[in-house]
Amino acid sequence: MKETRAIVITGNGTNCEMEAAHACRLGGFDETVIAHIAEILSGEIRLDDFHFLNLTGGFLDGDDLGSAKAQANRLKHASVSGTGEKLVEQFTRFITAGKLILGVCNGFQLMVKMGMLPGFDGEYLTQSVTLTHNDCGRFQDRWCYLQYDHASPCVFTRGIGKGIYLPVRHGEGKFFTDSDATIERIEAEHLAVFKYSAPDYSAPALEFPANPNGSVNSIAGICDPTGRLMGLMPHPEAFVHYTQHPRWTRETLPEEGDGLILYKNAAEYVRRNLI
Repeated sequence: MKETRAIVITGNGTNCEMEAAHACRLGGFDETVIAHIAEILSGEIRLDDFHFLNLTGGFLDGDDLGSAKAQANRLKHASVSGTGEKLVEQFTRFITAGKLILGVCNGFQLMVKMGMLPGFDGEYLTQSVTLTHNDCGRFQDRWCYLQYDHASPCVFTRGIGKGIYLPVRHGEGKFFTDSDATIERIEAEHLAVFKYSAPDYSAPALEFPANPNGSVNSIAGICDPTGRLMGLMPHPEAFVHYTQHPRWTRETLPEEGDGLILYKNAAEYVRRNLI
């Protein structure tokens, strides 16, 4: 495949597929396809034909059983029609091939509940972290400052300065782990790519509303040890142009929004390593 190809999965309650596809195109992908999950389950579209998989925000299955849990079960156990292949085999093959996956909000919830993140020791199907109900007890829709860990192996975030500014909109965004050992390993391996922070990005924010959900260690997003799989609760696809900034009429801003760099880095990685 000579062209860089991104795929955005939709269906069963996602609602950010158009924005994610637009971000991929702005980021430099030659082709971006929005595919309904039914097209993948039918075998009409295969993940093998793409380099970058986007799992977007929304309310998968109405958040029944908890955010993204029903979809996680579906993707882990469903078969691709007429092939005898489990869909999860396409996901694991995608990862093994060195390709990229980005999960945003509901997509991040899906990744952790499938077990894709944090992906210790190449184990991508065993859940060890979760995203649960916000400590404040209600849905949060606000903009947040995110401190960036420059020691992170994440391929999506190369070139970011101290941090970025992105919107969150979720009711179940509190990052939580199954044990102290898990959080200690995430920190030790610098997998906590983004943390909610003060406006000057000087320190993680421990209190509401700067930390909008009460996440452990203020974690807003993590990657796996390869840096090729990443999930975050804030929405990078919602800030790719300065007119999406809440103060764009009152401040002088760069044309590109803070979120676009994730998609530009993804396209560049694919060009350099996968085609």
